[in-house]
Amino acid sequence: MRRLLPDPAELDDAGLIEAYRVPAGRHLRVNFVASLDGAVTVDGRSEGLGSPGDRRIFRILRALADVVLVGHGTASAEGYRPLTEDSPVGRLRTSIGRPATASIAVVSRRASLDPASGLVTGAVSPTILVTCAAADADRREALAAAGVTVLVCGDDEVDLPLALDRLAALGHEQVLCEGGPGLFRDAVTARAVDELDLSIAPALVGGGNRLLQDLPGAVRLALRQVLEEDGMLFARYALDVAGAR
Repeated sequence: MRRLLPDPAELDDAGLIEAYRVPAGRHLRVNFVASLDGAVTVDGRSEGLGSPGDRRIFRILRALADVVLVGHGTASAEGYRPLTEDSPVGRLRTSIGRPATASIAVVSRRASLDPASGLVTGAVSPTILVTCAAADADRREALAAAGVTVLVCGDDEVDLPLALDRLAALGHEQVLCEGGPGLFRDAVTARAVDELDLSIAPALVGGGNRLLQDLPGAVRLALRQVLEEDGMLFARYALDVAGAR
């Protein structure tokens, strides 16, 4: 992996970890892979845009995070599973002095998570449901009985800033959001995002899900880092939250 900005260098695995490490404290980073024309899926999945380098960075970001935040639609479409000790991410977390597992936090206004799914039954660190008071109470109770940590954040819609406060209170300060685009839009609109990590695939897709739609206004980003491998670019952007206001 080559670092192009800020200081050109060849990065080994340890250097790549340090390239993505952030200081202690609360931080919400969003990770996406996208084509040059802004598509984030091919045939409904992000896998068609990835590369070995993208998968390495994906594992590193999960290894550095306290919790992985994802919308229910993305978790379902991508076949999300719990983080386990014997997985590549679990072994990487252990190697850098982190707990081997971390929770997956699923955002669902309707509490659509299935209590019998592997994401619930196979979790070592309890899966978290982020929902709102409008979600069916019986469904929330069934998930709690199955071992899910249920966070009710907001009345009719999920209040993301409140959800991040609740996650931080549980010790999950460094949050990795893996989408989808709707959750990303909501987080940007709420001015909750600190960083966008974008893997840019040298591909044109056309149609499909796009990185973002329907923002109320432009949000300025500051480029912090660019890496490259096999024609794929890996950019880190800081969101200018103050400017967005």
